[in-house]
Amino acid sequence: MTVPMTAAPNRNDDVRDAESIIVIGGGLAGLASACTLAARGYAVTLLEKNAWLGGKAAPLAEAGFRFDMGPTILTMPKMLRRIFAEAGRDMNASLTLHRLDPQWRCFFDDGAVLDLREQTKTMQQELTRFGLDARQTRQYEAFIRYAERLHDISERFFFYKPIGSIRDMMDPGRSFNARTLSDVISMRMGHSVAGTIRKYIGDDRVAQMLDHITQYVGSSPYNAPAILCGIASMQVNEGIWYPQGGTRAVPEALIDLAVSLGVDLRTGVGVDRILSSGGRVTGVVTDDGQTQPCAAVVSNMDAVRTMRELVNGHKHNGDHQLGRDAYSGYQPACSGVVLYLGLSERYEHLAHHDFVFSRDPKEEFDTIYRRGEPAPDPTCYLAATSCTDPETAPPGGEALYVLVHTPYLRPHHDWRMMLPDYREIILDKLERTGGLRGIRDRIVFERTLTPQDIHDRYRVLNGAIYGLASHGKWTGAFKPSNRSSALKGLYLAGGAAHPGPGMPMVLQSGWIAADALDQDGVAQRHRAPVVQAGG
Repeated sequence: MTVPMTAAPNRNDDVRDAESIIVIGGGLAGLASACTLAARGYAVTLLEKNAWLGGKAAPLAEAGFRFDMGPTILTMPKMLRRIFAEAGRDMNASLTLHRLDPQWRCFFDDGAVLDLREQTKTMQQELTRFGLDARQTRQYEAFIRYAERLHDISERFFFYKPIGSIRDMMDPGRSFNARTLSDVISMRMGHSVAGTIRKYIGDDRVAQMLDHITQYVGSSPYNAPAILCGIASMQVNEGIWYPQGGTRAVPEALIDLAVSLGVDLRTGVGVDRILSSGGRVTGVVTDDGQTQPCAAVVSNMDAVRTMRELVNGHKHNGDHQLGRDAYSGYQPACSGVVLYLGLSERYEHLAHHDFVFSRDPKEEFDTIYRRGEPAPDPTCYLAATSCTDPETAPPGGEALYVLVHTPYLRPHHDWRMMLPDYREIILDKLERTGGLRGIRDRIVFERTLTPQDIHDRYRVLNGAIYGLASHGKWTGAFKPSNRSSALKGLYLAGGAAHPGPGMPMVLQSGWIAADALDQDGVAQRHRAPVVQAGG
């Protein structure tokens, strides 16, 4: 696919630059913001430092194999559908989605195998086959009902608006009533995901499987707040999807939409700093020293790095020196090692998505998140895409994506030295627990991504794949608000801003940032919205 990287032909050249909006970063959130704002009638310029758009959702194609380098699981496609609807478009005309069931196949250290099925009744049958009794299977259903309650609370209070704290989420003066009190109690504030799951689930292996819903947000289930159990409901009720052509098809569809809406897409253009005067955004300075005026900025760069480097990193940036530790209360999420393995022969026992679980989840999470070291016996996530999309590998082969979570970068981590030994630990784990016998002999193509690579390639905080960790049993679900309180006209989008990481949340963060900007009236439209109010 060829994307024009000059001004799109539909742009109104009479609009003054000072009235335009600049989006910094062309990841999924940046593209979502740009499309939403352009659909609402604003002149939008998107600046991306890399040579490609889509951020982590980038492709790797070589030797007949095709990999999604970053996210591989699409959930909640309604978030994406909303962005297309802003432009009066049907998402289905741009993307073909395949629903996957089983959603995951799980391999445990004792040799057991368990499929995570979409429908609760089907999953209860699977749990019966796995050895659980009737009471235990009913408890799984009870957990899903509880997760649905939490997801409903998120839909009503957490999603679709720029919040950064529980005060933003629930206004005691206007919304606090008996139902709200019941909602607050249901959130189990002060309790963890892991503790809440074990309140319902007695089997350690099933609990370990459910713990890994927090891996969508790169956090430990022992430290993440109970409300994140709502992710289980999202997955059960809205499914797991594979876009035809891989998850790379999502940014490609958004790029096409952006071009059709007149967004000025510019790659190879980095931003050195955000300019301000009198407490509001006035423009940006690019890496080559060029000044570009604007009325507002949406930053898809890591939220902490945006504030520390673009807003606060230069003495001449006006009257908004926030102090380099203004965001020190946030902790980076985990990082990871990714192996892209082209196999000469696929393993027929693998599903599209697989988890090869650690022997001891407490040891694993403690090592990664408290000690800050790679787990000695890690959980490995696999995407074996050829069973759904045979074009990802030569006939009979497999494009196997292997992700192992690791700590975010510490000063003593040198992954050039660490990777060879850790690769062997990962491959041994796949053979021993995942049943991938002789995998070394089947590897005919291999590339890797380490935490250092992630830090350098995507300029995220300390190589954190998922932005900021969702740790803290009381407030861990909260990220920096999409509407910056430090600078009028600055909005934050991406995995390190509300509502957090994962493809649907990142897309939603882009929409929320655009919607907040629109509601604030900080810029002038250059034409009428594509979809009129109430349309």
